Amino acid sequence: MNRLLKSPWLELSVMAAVVILSYIALLLISRGTETPPGGMALTSITALLFGCFLLGFVITTIAVMAGIGGGVLFTPFMLAFTPVDSLIVRATGLIIAMFSGLVATGPFMKSGLGNLKLSIYCCCGYGVGAFMGAQSAIWVTDRLGVSGEGIIRIILGGIVLLLAIYFLRGGRKIEWPEAKEVDRFSQWLGLTQPYYEESLGKVVTYQATRAGWGLLAMCGIGMISGFFGLGAGWGIVPTMNLIMTIPLKVAAACSGILIGMGDCIAVWPYLHAGAIIPLFAAPWLAGQVLGGIIGAHILIKIKATSIRFILIGIMFFSSFGLVTKGLRILEYIPDVPGAVYVTVLLTIMTGVALGLAGKFPKLRGRR
Repeated sequence: MNRLLKSPWLELSVMAAVVILSYIALLLISRGTETPPGGMALTSITALLFGCFLLGFVITTIAVMAGIGGGVLFTPFMLAFTPVDSLIVRATGLIIAMFSGLVATGPFMKSGLGNLKLSIYCCCGYGVGAFMGAQSAIWVTDRLGVSGEGIIRIILGGIVLLLAIYFLRGGRKIEWPEAKEVDRFSQWLGLTQPYYEESLGKVVTYQATRAGWGLLAMCGIGMISGFFGLGAGWGIVPTMNLIMTIPLKVAAACSGILIGMGDCIAVWPYLHAGAIIPLFAAPWLAGQVLGGIIGAHILIKIKATSIRFILIGIMFFSSFGLVTKGLRILEYIPDVPGAVYVTVLLTIMTGVALGLAGKFPKLRGRR
């Protein structure tokens, strides 16, 4: 009981209670209202908003654990399985990614897992790229129309699939990389920050390298992120990990901090274009505040391998949904039955569960 009265659990408890009471009040109010012709009943709207809140909570919890930002899960799922306009989805995806990063920053910095200097340095490139990408997205949407919707989904599906394969084949080298040689520029920046790794029970020291190439890569990631409304953890984590030799958990934590800062820039072009609808975005934001804090505390304690397998499964399923939806919009294939999606999801979930249970030792990596 005493723990529930301490931060952040006190704030989480109060917010959860307020959200639940608000939805109960909406349901009670909706019972006495009339539905206009051709409109949606208020009870259905309330149920839909509550579903968005719950889904936002789950998505952000998983996203923060993986260091990818909620947008990289929200945007592919919404584009793959709903008819919502892609510009609105991408704008909301950036909002979700931004807030999930901001909420998770506190626990990451308090634990020492987050490296503020590294995050600020990478944000210099990411922020510029994100703004350029967001402006390009609005320009493309105005000119390509329906065919552009399908093309965007297919390209995004391909990007997510390639990243899933990268994480699948990375093994140990992406969990605990070692810098063989550190350039002078990286040494001058001083981006190293030792931290206590709870899963290993010891202090881990790492050395960042190739900082110049990392900054250039962040600019490109920002452009893709701003264009597709993904947040950018899908690219920030591999860049920090593969190019700059940052441990996976540190890269995941710094990714959340960086997304919280950088996506504030990318959101503005969408805001001026009228693509952010408060009623649509609000329940997702409420869910991600709760999920972001819980996900951050889980990330601090769990092993890096668990993060990787969860991330792989999500990316494979998102990629499948995006590509099939894009091909359907372009009328290359007929509608995909719901049973096919369920079968694919169950197959991927089974693979993730087997991976977490240690059935794929070559893919797990060891420390």
